[in-house]
Amino acid sequence: QQQAMAEAIHHAIDSRSSLICEAGTGTGKTFAYLIPAILAGGKVIISTATRHLQDQLFLRDMPLIQRALNIPINTALLKGRANYLCRFQMTRLAQDGASLNRKNLAWLGRIQDWSAQTTSGDLAQLTTVPEDAAVRGQVISSTENCLGQACDDYEDCFVFRARKKAFDADLVVVNHHLFLSDLALRDSGYGELLPVADLVVFDEAHKLPELTSEFFSRTLSSRQIQDLVRDCRAAYLKEAADLPDFMKLLDALEQALRELRAAFGTGDIREAWHARKDQAEAGSALEKLCGRGRDCYQLLEDFANRGKQLDNCCRRMGQVLDLLDDFSTSHSSANIQWLETRGRGFFLHETPLDVAGLFRDKINEYGCQCIYTSATLSVNNQLKYFAGQMGLENIDNAIWNSPFDYASQTLCYLPQGLPDPRSQGFTESVITAAIPVLNITRGRAFMLFTSHRALKLAAESLAGRIEYPILVQGQAPRTELLDSFRQHQHAVLLGTSSFWEGVDVRGQALSCVIIDKLPFATPDDPVLQARMHRLEEQGGNPFRDYLLPEAVITLKQGAGRLIRDPKDYGLLMICDPRLTSMSYGKVFLRSLPQMPVSSEIMDVEKFFRDKEEFSSRD
Repeated sequence: QQQAMAEAIHHAIDSRSSLICEAGTGTGKTFAYLIPAILAGGKVIISTATRHLQDQLFLRDMPLIQRALNIPINTALLKGRANYLCRFQMTRLAQDGASLNRKNLAWLGRIQDWSAQTTSGDLAQLTTVPEDAAVRGQVISSTENCLGQACDDYEDCFVFRARKKAFDADLVVVNHHLFLSDLALRDSGYGELLPVADLVVFDEAHKLPELTSEFFSRTLSSRQIQDLVRDCRAAYLKEAADLPDFMKLLDALEQALRELRAAFGTGDIREAWHARKDQAEAGSALEKLCGRGRDCYQLLEDFANRGKQLDNCCRRMGQVLDLLDDFSTSHSSANIQWLETRGRGFFLHETPLDVAGLFRDKINEYGCQCIYTSATLSVNNQLKYFAGQMGLENIDNAIWNSPFDYASQTLCYLPQGLPDPRSQGFTESVITAAIPVLNITRGRAFMLFTSHRALKLAAESLAGRIEYPILVQGQAPRTELLDSFRQHQHAVLLGTSSFWEGVDVRGQALSCVIIDKLPFATPDDPVLQARMHRLEEQGGNPFRDYLLPEAVITLKQGAGRLIRDPKDYGLLMICDPRLTSMSYGKVFLRSLPQMPVSSEIMDVEKFFRDKEEFSSRD
C-alpha cells in the first residue's frame, strides 16, 4: 500500500495533476508522500492538522528521509504567530507589571531569560513555564495588534524571521490553520504568509472542511473588544495622554459591552442571530455598543497620526465597527450569522453556508498541484463526499486499505438488547453492557462518548463497579491522562470528541474501544440547521447527503484508535442498536475496516483467550 501510494503521488506530480487518496492506518502515508515530493525537486508545502504533527514531521520523519535519499534540501518549520514570542508585547507587559500577580511575574522573568537565549522564539521550546500559564498568552502578538514594520523590534521579530526562512526554503511544514490563514490573508490584500509552491500536500485532509468553514468565517468576540480597549488605554498613556475624555469614552464602551452580554442572558448558548436580533433588549444593547464604538473611533481618527499604537487602535476599531454594523443590518443569504456565549464572553460569527466554491477558487489561484490524504476520507468506500465538500469533484482519487490484518487482529462486538439511544436510561445500559467486556479485557479500554453529558453519567455509573483505574476527561490535561493510561496498563479512559482522533496508544495497554452512539451531529447547531435547510432547498436529502457521511467519518476516526501496530489486537464495541436495526447501519459497517462481527459475549471471551494464549507462546 505504501509503495502503491508513493507511485500514485509520483505519477500525479509527473503529470501535473492533483490527487485525493485515502490510505488506511499503518500505511505509512508520511513516507509515501514525502519521498516523491522531495524527488520532484520543486517548492513544496506540507500542511498537516496540528502543531504536534508538524513537529513530528519536521523533527523525526524528514531528517530520516533526507539521510536515506542523500539529497540536500533546505527545509523550514512555520507555525502561526501565536506560537512565537513577541518581544514588543513582552516588554510592554514588563513595563505594566502591576497587572500581574506574583506567580505570573515569576513566569515573565523566566520568559525574559529564555528570550535572550532562543534563536527561534518558538514557545513550544519554552519548557520552564507551564503551558497553561496565563502569561504565555500575553507575550504573543495577534493579527490585530501587530505593528508590522512600524514595530521597534521588527528586525528581531521571531515571526518575520520564521517567515523569511520559509520563503527561502525548498520544503516548508505548516499546519492547516496557517495555510488557511494565508488563503484568507491573500484575499484581504495584506500580503502572503507562505511562499508560492509547486506542490501542496494536505495530510489529515479530513479536517479541511471544518477548518475551511472556520477560516472563511468572520468572528467578533467580546474578548477582542476588551483587548482593544486595553491597547487603547496603553496607547493613550504613551502617545496622547492629553486627549480630552478618551478614558471616559473607553469606560463607556466597556459598559456597553457588559450590557450586551447581559442582554444575551445567563448560561452558554449557540443560536442563529436572527432569533436574538429582533429582541428589543439585545437590539438596543447592540446599537448602544455601536454608538460607543463610533465615539471612540471618531476620536482615534482625529489623533491617530500621533503614534503607531494609536494608528493601530484606530484601524482595529474600524474593523470592529464594520462587523458590528453587519450584525445590525441585513446580510447575504450565502452566510449564516450566529451567536455563541461562553461564561462571561460572547462571539458573533458569520459563517459561509458552502465553502466548496471558496476553497476551489482559492486553490486555483495558488496555481499548484495538491495531494489530499488521510486515513478517513471515504464513505461507503467512495471519496465523492469529501471531494464535494471541497469543490474537488474533477480530480483523480484512490483508496488503499490498511496493511493491518483486521480479520485476525480485531473483533467488532455489537451487544444485543440495548434500548433506543434517545431513551433516558441509555447510558446506564451502555455501562451495564460494557462491564463484562471490561472484565474480559482487564481494563485496557477507551470508552468514547458523543456528549459531555453522557461522559459524566457514565463516569458516575462506572465508579466502584470495576477493579481497574478509571480516568475521565477533564480530570487532567489530555497528555497527562494518556501518560497515566499507558503507565497503568489496565486503565479505562472515558473521553469525548478530543479522544476520538489524534491519539496513538500502541501495544496492549489499549485492547478495547467502546463507542456509545453513532456520532451524528447535534441537530440544534445553528450552522448545521442552515446548511441542512439549504440542502433541502437545492433538492438534496440532509440526512443522506450531510449527517450520515459526517457521522461515518467520525466513527472511523474513533475506531482507528484500536489498532496502531501490526502486533496489536483488540475489540471494537459499538453500543448503538441502529447499526443493525436501520438500513443506514450498513453504510457504517461497510466503511469500517473489514473485521469479524459478533453479538455474542462468548465470542469476545474466545477472541481474547485465543490472542493471549498465542501471545504467551510467542
